[in-house]
Amino acid sequence: MTATEPTTETGVTVNLNGTEITASKGELLIDAAERNGVYIPRFCYHPRMKPVGMCRMCLVEVDTGRGPGLQPSCMVPVSDGMTVDTESDVTKKAQDGILEFLLINHPLDCPVCDKGGECPLQDQTMAYGPGESRFVEEKRHFQKPIPISDIVYLDRERCILCDRCTRFASEVAGDPLIHFQSRGNQTEVNTFPDEPFSSYFSGNTVQICPVGALTAKPYRFKARPWDLTEIASTAVTDSVGARITVQSSRNQVLRYLGVDSDPVNWGWLSDKERFSFEVLNSEARITSPLVRGDGLGNPADDGEELVAASWPAALSKAAAALKGVAADRIGVMGGARMSNEAQYAWAKLAKSVLATDNVDAQLADGPAAEVMLGLPRATIDQACASGGTTLLIGADPKETHGSFFLRLRDAAANSGATLLEVNPRSTGCTPYASQHVHPAPGELASAVAAMLDVDGDDPIGAALRAAEAPVICFGSGSLAEAPDVVARAVTAIAAALPAATFLPLPHRGNIMGALDMGLAPGLLPGRRTLDSAAPGSWTAVPAGRGKDTMGMLHAAAEGELDVLILLGADPLSDVPDRGLVDRALNRVSHLIAVDCVINHTSSGADVVFPAAATATEIDGSFTNIEGRVSPVNQKVTPPGTARADWMIAAELAAQLGADLGFIDLDELWADLGVASPLHVDMTPASIAEAGTDGVVVSGSSIAAPVQADPGDLAYGDGLRLVVTRKMYDGGTMLANCPSLAGLAADPVAAVHPETLAGTGFDDGTLVRLSSSVGDLELRLAADGGVPVGAVAVTANHGERDAGVLIDSSLSVTTVTLNEVIA
Repeated sequence: MTATEPTTETGVTVNLNGTEITASKGELLIDAAERNGVYIPRFCYHPRMKPVGMCRMCLVEVDTGRGPGLQPSCMVPVSDGMTVDTESDVTKKAQDGILEFLLINHPLDCPVCDKGGECPLQDQTMAYGPGESRFVEEKRHFQKPIPISDIVYLDRERCILCDRCTRFASEVAGDPLIHFQSRGNQTEVNTFPDEPFSSYFSGNTVQICPVGALTAKPYRFKARPWDLTEIASTAVTDSVGARITVQSSRNQVLRYLGVDSDPVNWGWLSDKERFSFEVLNSEARITSPLVRGDGLGNPADDGEELVAASWPAALSKAAAALKGVAADRIGVMGGARMSNEAQYAWAKLAKSVLATDNVDAQLADGPAAEVMLGLPRATIDQACASGGTTLLIGADPKETHGSFFLRLRDAAANSGATLLEVNPRSTGCTPYASQHVHPAPGELASAVAAMLDVDGDDPIGAALRAAEAPVICFGSGSLAEAPDVVARAVTAIAAALPAATFLPLPHRGNIMGALDMGLAPGLLPGRRTLDSAAPGSWTAVPAGRGKDTMGMLHAAAEGELDVLILLGADPLSDVPDRGLVDRALNRVSHLIAVDCVINHTSSGADVVFPAAATATEIDGSFTNIEGRVSPVNQKVTPPGTARADWMIAAELAAQLGADLGFIDLDELWADLGVASPLHVDMTPASIAEAGTDGVVVSGSSIAAPVQADPGDLAYGDGLRLVVTRKMYDGGTMLANCPSLAGLAADPVAAVHPETLAGTGFDDGTLVRLSSSVGDLELRLAADGGVPVGAVAVTANHGERDAGVLIDSSLSVTTVTLNEVIA
């Protein structure tokens, strides 16, 4: 947690243990002491939550002029002339007594407790507590442990009632699902019957629990703290780039812990980020190259399965598929899973060696690259500033950017920020928005026009105009609408509000790094366009812009694309229009995949290269939504013969008779510094030296394009379809994380109660949703957060995937409902 050093002019003078220190006005005594090298023991206090003074462990002698007295330092702000003694006999006796009380009912099971060896109660008992207990009576007993969710276990005997978990659930996550119950000696923390601790952020309570009362299923009994080694890295599950500590034992990752990065995640992680490491240890990991055929490079017959092969054989087969193919008949899709270095290597391979601009890290479910790069960028701190004004448009951070949601919620709920929302349906942020509107599909443009009308009385528009520097956070909106719908709205806002800054919320991990490195049609590294390439630069792409994901899929479906390279992408699960993907993959002659695990699409590839995992198995860097570059560091060795993604690009280039110009990361960064003016002074060493805060890359030579009016939108009769994402779905990563695999809720067809009444069906009726391209059977659910005349479903649920309904040729997909008779 970053603190501003006070000065004698701005602060107050405090006598701490005989030494005068300067503290900020209003600063809590416990923080001022720690900042000046004096640690006051505590259990309930946490710097990211409101103090409550529950445990009394932080009692110290304080004299403000009325004589010394014991006061909880977590509740007392400093004042000028205050005298504090943290080492007096009175203080020591009080701390000794508090620990003796806490140990009365605490079981002495340290040898079998997961917290043993990193337990604040253990440490503070040794440092400040009694040498022996006077308590000889029977301790209280509870059933132990009990699962309070699918991930978290509770041992009530160990709980010291510090209130950390309950405060986090209520204050930080907004999920008050765990509470104090009973009274007196039987007071306990627990959940209510039939209301499990089903929070997206429950793992944070395990990390901040000062004893072993809360433990996480993935780590229980796996290792002792002294068995673990650790390294700082960055979470790559979403595009926030939360800072983490990776801990491992015997070359196996066992735990992620959140790191308190003041400008990014404040130490919080979503459970998806925290427990996603399980996929790294999954049996589904690819440990050697796979080829279709006999593994020796011989031609494969139809129907032959993927078999293990040597690297030379796999590289030779991939190169053979690429040689002699016209550049415009090659496509590269994906790359957001990779590090910045790997993205640069693959962009250079595609646009230099293969000479194709058919490159897209986005999978038709995000705003246009030029819009994300061309608008003035906000930071997370600016979006979550106290007293600020933030508009969410087409984004649901609780489902897609968990740690950012916690920052945004804190700003709106606790810091006086004004949160506004324009989304296709209610979201996790709706309860905290002072104003919200949910336009039906096809009506976002008119809603934004009304909002920006200076002569109108729209409350959202009035709030934006009244703000000094509003921040606009934008995502992809409904996946069933044309992808440029949100882009048009955002550029209209930019034209009307010159003081506004923008924070893109793309769905995929390192998508901003991919765009910065040129993994998008028409772009070069450094946020430049192809037409700005200097003479002699490495790009070999001819004039004209390449195809994005939808363009490549349409070309493939028409037989105009011969080779498709997938960089950690799974179009069958990720691209909204499932039918188009099926048609495209059936026509592609050669499919080459680079990934950590086999997914729905790569299972049909001709060659699959095993890649090392970005967050834990390679050294590199990651760029988050605000352009902040932070390091990812290798902690364990990749399984089998898996290699770093950038190495695979370099070796494939060599197989094609080319040289990318680098054989290690230092040479790669030197090459990048020449190609990208934004990265010319950046090196792995400078990124590492920046610590947990990383380095913000700012500036862009790209101007956000003016979005043309699409005219009359094309859509058919019936209910308009809204498709959004959930944190837990049927994706490959979650399917291979045992602790997360079963958390996805069954998909339903949500409709407004007024719409439901008009259908004549009851809540819970099994219906068949039929669009112009497919059918899907789901149960109806009444939901007041869905626009009238629309039906909302969630994406990526395997056999019940909403993608079968989406027709990308229409601006808005519509469906009809028919009851399914058993």
